[in-house]
Amino acid sequence: MLNKFDLTGKVALVTGCSRGIGKAMAEALAEAGADIIGVSASLAASGSDVEKNVQAAGKKFYPYQCDFSDRQSLYHFIETVKAQHANIDILVNNAGSILREPATEHRDEYWDKIIEINLNSQFILSREIGKEMVARGEGKIIFTASLLTFQGGITVPGYAASKGAIGQLTKALANEWAGKGVNVNAIAPGYIATDNTEALRDDPVRSKSILDRIPQGRWGTPDDFKGPTVFLASAASDYMNGGILLVDGGWMGR
Repeated sequence: MLNKFDLTGKVALVTGCSRGIGKAMAEALAEAGADIIGVSASLAASGSDVEKNVQAAGKKFYPYQCDFSDRQSLYHFIETVKAQHANIDILVNNAGSILREPATEHRDEYWDKIIEINLNSQFILSREIGKEMVARGEGKIIFTASLLTFQGGITVPGYAASKGAIGQLTKALANEWAGKGVNVNAIAPGYIATDNTEALRDDPVRSKSILDRIPQGRWGTPDDFKGPTVFLASAASDYMNGGILLVDGGWMGR
């Protein structure tokens, strides 16, 4: 049974891999046997922690930088990575950002930036990498969704809108590509101790209210995503299409 989780010989492209959940995802895929194409806006050309950890697992790491808020930068990255890597077997759309401001004051530039990073760039990347997967008749695409794929959140209208749309995009692509050998699914993190939740964790009132609702009684950690990521990237999930896997300590069951 365990051989279904083996990713030896696969190549995985992981966006937003320099820290947090994306870093753990890249490391997990390498530990399962995949070589990693890593990309983020600030990823070091060499010597990053994620690169060291991937190489320590005995796998290759190919670093790239891309500003996902810039459409030209995105297309340049896609052109470059497709020219340098003939086959990408696994695409993990994890890059994302969040900007907090009440809806009555939420600036156009906040809205536009978050929608561009969290939604538009992910569709374009999935389309351009996905078409190659469809042509080969196999591939795995994983989106990072959110609790705000299901809920509205507070003071993050752009983020909530983008993550709601990611849930629908996951289903839309799965409807078209499941019959062509490409599995498209998403992972929805709960409240995880990362940069994106620092403001919440630093607010004693919000932090307590969040922890009081989580049945498991703790903030999640990036390592909580290693198993789910390998599962959705491997043959173990071959009959999963359009699913959104909650990793939330029980939040949505409350």
